[in-house]
Amino acid sequence: MDPSPELGFNTQLAHFGEGEKDKGAVAPAIYQTSLFVFDTIDEFISGLQGNPQGPPYHYSRIGNPSVDLAERKIAQMEGTDACKLFGTGQGAITAAIMSCVEAGGHIVAVDSCYGPTRILLSEYLTKFGVKVTFVTGIDPQEILDAIRPETTAVYLESPSSLLFRLQEIETVTQHCREKGIATLIDNTHCTPFFSNPAKLGVDIVLHSATKYLAGHSDLTAGALCTSQDRIDRLSRLEVNLLGSLLAPFPAWLLTRGMRTLGVRMLRHQETGNLVAQWVEEHLEVEEVVHVGLPSFAQRDLFLRQMRGSSSLFSFHPKTQDREKIVAFVESLELFQIGVSWGGYESLVVPIELKPDNWSEPRWIVRLYCGLEEPEDLIADLQRAMPLLT
Repeated sequence: MDPSPELGFNTQLAHFGEGEKDKGAVAPAIYQTSLFVFDTIDEFISGLQGNPQGPPYHYSRIGNPSVDLAERKIAQMEGTDACKLFGTGQGAITAAIMSCVEAGGHIVAVDSCYGPTRILLSEYLTKFGVKVTFVTGIDPQEILDAIRPETTAVYLESPSSLLFRLQEIETVTQHCREKGIATLIDNTHCTPFFSNPAKLGVDIVLHSATKYLAGHSDLTAGALCTSQDRIDRLSRLEVNLLGSLLAPFPAWLLTRGMRTLGVRMLRHQETGNLVAQWVEEHLEVEEVVHVGLPSFAQRDLFLRQMRGSSSLFSFHPKTQDREKIVAFVESLELFQIGVSWGGYESLVVPIELKPDNWSEPRWIVRLYCGLEEPEDLIADLQRAMPLLT
């Protein structure tokens, strides 16, 4: 029996979906199997016709008990009917977008969305006659003005990658719902601990579960959260045909990692705000872009839409000398150079960007603060900061 939905976030993570303990084991079993067998042909056919996702389960490419447990927990956190897990975050994003497009259709998307998502929209889907309009998304009217009669989806990412721009979610979703346009959002940065976009009207909520949800840098996964009707359609088409459902063992690791999500996010928030405030005070830094800072340009919107901030942010160094920026990054010891984020380890990446609304390219430095002591991370940055002068 599942716990009461009135129980707190961390209690739900600990107990929701667990059911009876298998042989008394406190940790759930791993169903490391490719298929499931039946005693009779009638049971086999009945199960396939009733619910191919299971239970009863048939084939792990479509559904598996270990994957199902993680999916139910994520759907509970996000406040959606159901969830589907994929082998990567990009797998979930691709399946979601493909489920909302048609030949000759049109998509509106924020221009600072995750890089591979932008490539999917601007390069891959054009082979099928799908057009896309990119917008900054800062002004909701900009999004609404970009909608055409043939628009089938609006893709949001709030905060967006690297630049951390927010969108007024409810304004956009209300307009799209009236026109029958699907809305999708990447909620990886916030996690359901800090934001629940479905409650603001978003149709499909997406995660790179590789990051904060899993939290230990030991798996890749993607989550797609939406209504049961959409999940049923996705399971019959995109999930089944693209064949990228998450495997049982990483799903088990994901469930294990999510049990500490609430605790970790509070620590990430505290550390991220402390480090960002320290970076903001330095003469070598022109601007820090972090949703948790009082100086954040969209502070009012952040306070309305989010319950907290994480530990991922970027800063604009005053110098645009590549050699100085590289020297700064390479001299860091606790901040390791690497893509992704959301694990226990702190990371740094220097990136030269030219968003559509910038007149020229600029270097930024993205910092991710892991679970190390914030004082040690600040000391690491302090040793390197003079290299930016």
